[in-house]
Parts: sequence; C-alpha cells; structure tokens
Amino acid sequence: MKNIHALILGATGSTGQKLLDLILKDSSYSKVSIFVRRNPSIEHEKLTTHEIDFSRLKDYKSLIDGDILFSAFGTTLKGAGSKNQQYLVDFTYQYEFAKMASANGINHYSLVSSAGANERSFFFYPKIKGELEKAVKKLPFKKIQIFQPPILIRQPELMRNGERIGIKVFSVFNKIGLLKSQKPLSVSLLAKKMISEIKSEKNLGIKTYNIKDIISSKL
Repeated sequence: MKNIHALILGATGSTGQKLLDLILKDSSYSKVSIFVRRNPSIEHEKLTTHEIDFSRLKDYKSLIDGDILFSAFGTTLKGAGSKNQQYLVDFTYQYEFAKMASANGINHYSLVSSAGANERSFFFYPKIKGELEKAVKKLPFKKIQIFQPPILIRQPELMRNGERIGIKVFSVFNKIGLLKSQKPLSVSLLAKKMISEIKSEKNLGIKTYNIKDIISSKL
C-alpha cells in the first residue's frame, strides 16, 4: 500500500502519539489527519490537525475521509469525572466517529481496546470496551482489527502512579511464569504492530489481537 491517508483518533494519548510519530516517518503514508480536543502543536508537511468539539461530531463528518482509521481514544474514570462522561468518550464518541468513517468510504479500521473486554462484564471499564467492540464489528469496514493490550508501558510523562505500581507487580509475577497474559506492553510495540497489520494485504474481515498475537510475530 502506498499514498495512504491515515486518520488518527486520540493522537494526543500515549498510543496515539506513538502511532502519529511512526506514521509521519513512514513513506507509505502521504497524509495524516488527526482529530483532537486540543492542538498538540505538531507541524509536519503530511499532517493536518482538526481541533474539534466531540459533542458535535456530526458537524465534522465531511472531514472524516481517508483510507485507514486508527482509533486510540479513551480516558479514565478519574479523568472523565463520572461514569456517564467516561462512557461518552470510550464508547459514544469512538463509535459515532467509526460509523461516520465507514459511511464516508474508509475501508480499514484499527481499534485499541483492552484485555478482558467483555460487554457482559460486571466491571465498568471492560464492559464499555466490550460493548464498543461488539458495535464496531457490525460496521461495514473491509478490515477491522481490534487490539486488546494489557497494562501499557506509556511515555514517562504520561504514566500514572497506579500504572507504575501495576507494571512492577506484573513484572514480578511474569518473572516466575505467572500472569503472562497480562505482561505489560510498551505503546511502541503496540503501535508498530497496528501499523504492520493494517497495511497487510491479508487478514480482511475482523481480527482480534490479544497479547500473544501482538508480541508473537516479528515486526
């Protein structure tokens, strides 16, 4: 694939930042459009930044045009302030954006979900992710790739205290052969895998990647 126009939702987040950095350096991509709540002040000849109000997504439908949509959008309960607000960000905005992308002819969709995503989960966060996965699978993209990473090793300035503690705990268990399905994963490796898989001429249809799938093949 050449002269690809990529769209990134969540480009100011940890995975989104890495996706943007790698795509801007990738000669396969001729254009990158990002949709953000605040301008990250990044300039590049291939980059177009759309600073938008996500509560009025329909106003920007005509801008959602290209070849591939990478969705790495999300927040935390603390950051959102309430479950209702977190649901808006993690489900409603992402789903509505994906629906418009599909309607506008974008064929490939790559989503960052979460390990344990399940719409029937008793817990709020994996339940949201599971509901989103179920909903986007019904959209008529030619290729849908859903990544379910465990706890992510983010850029130092974006790491939360709870994540640092969690990474240390899981690393101890991993060293003795336990909880390998929850082995912490770097956002760099996740982003590289997403780019590699979405550009492949194979894997049309829907595919879900767990931690083993993400780290098993060479990039």
